[in-house]
Amino acid sequence: MEKLVEQVQGLVSFKDQTEVGDLVLIIAHSPQLMMYAQVSSIERDRSKRDEWWIIGLTFLTVPLQKAVWTLRTDQMTGREIFTMGGEKRFFKAVDLNGENQDKAELKKKPSRTGKELKRIK
Repeated sequence: MEKLVEQVQGLVSFKDQTEVGDLVLIIAHSPQLMMYAQVSSIERDRSKRDEWWIIGLTFLTVPLQKAVWTLRTDQMTGREIFTMGGEKRFFKAVDLNGENQDKAELKKKPSRTGKELKRIK
């Protein structure tokens, strides 16, 4: 699962936070599947001591399916792979504007020295 998530993170631009209205990618280990859902609501679960969130989701399937999941902050932001019903899951908001992807690509590009810049001109 960890290897699959690592590969997907190289292909998809993700956000660091999850907000209402976000499109999230969900990966389930067994059966191995990937699906998108839209976050329709996020509310603090006050019945728990730690930071748990009640997240309303609309799965983008035909027909659309609604669900409510309760996740911790690290789970709903992709920082932690978690289990649900005994199966590993990954959940993270997709960056549709590609802003995080642009930053990642800039980090990958080698910096140019003054001599190299002169040769390019």
